[in-house]
Amino acid sequence: MMDFASIRVITDDVARLVAFYEKLTGLAARWGGELFAEIPTPIGTLAIAHTRSMELFGAGAAHAADNRSVIVEFRVDDVDARFAALAADVEIVLEPTTQPWGNRSLLLRDPDGNLVNLFAPVGPA
Repeated sequence: MMDFASIRVITDDVARLVAFYEKLTGLAARWGGELFAEIPTPIGTLAIAHTRSMELFGAGAAHAADNRSVIVEFRVDDVDARFAALAADVEIVLEPTTQPWGNRSLLLRDPDGNLVNLFAPVGPA
């Protein structure tokens, strides 16, 4: 058996990234010291760790603010309402758009430049 548990974002500024994701999700982080925090959701956990914590896994295993291949995604009730609330505070990559596969998506960047997709299915499917 295997269950998805979390995705971990590596940063040089844990407090800044935690504040961003707490505001974005409306959820409070659980801190495990100054180098690590988690934002649990009913589906999985967003973990945020400092670059220094990666030394335990091997020097150079991860680099902060260097992601160009992963998108952190959150399912929301209303993409357009989220856009209206966030537009002035974040870098928008793609304004709310209905995708061919049936999701309405808003793509933005967190303070480290990681892509974040807020999406909602359009219709019952």
